[in-house]
Order: sequence, then C-alpha cells, then structure tokens
Amino acid sequence: MNNLKAFLIEEIKGLTFTTVNENDSLLKAKVLDSISVVDLIVAIEDKTGLHIPTGEIENNFETVNHIVSYLEKKSAQ
Repeated sequence: MNNLKAFLIEEIKGLTFTTVNENDSLLKAKVLDSISVVDLIVAIEDKTGLHIPTGEIENNFETVNHIVSYLEKKSAQ
C-alpha cells in the first residue's frame, strides 16, 4: 500500500497545493474542504474500483494513514 500512500499524497498536493505527510491532519486542519474531499474520493474510486459512501468519510479520512487503513479493510471485504 506504499503506492497508495504516495498516490494519496500526490493527489492531495495537486488538489490543495499543500504537501502533507502520512500523519498530518487533513480534515480538522482544513487541508481538505468539501470540494477537495469529493475530488479525492473520485480519484480513489477511479484508482481502486472501490465505492466510498459519504457517511464513511469523517471517521476515515483524517490522515493519509487513516485513508490507507480504511481502503485496506474495504478491499478485504
């Protein structure tokens, strides 16, 4: 999943013009706003083929590591 981490970090940088590390706060620090979250979800869904319900965003998208962990669990289902 290191490729996924790199992908997420690059996507976030492209969407927000902000460089983040894997443990940086994305939502509480307002790195991602509602539009960039939607754009990130679309990119993730395109890359992984997984569907991400909006109700699962708040608890799973706080850091890059949280997103990767969430996607690993989701892909194992």
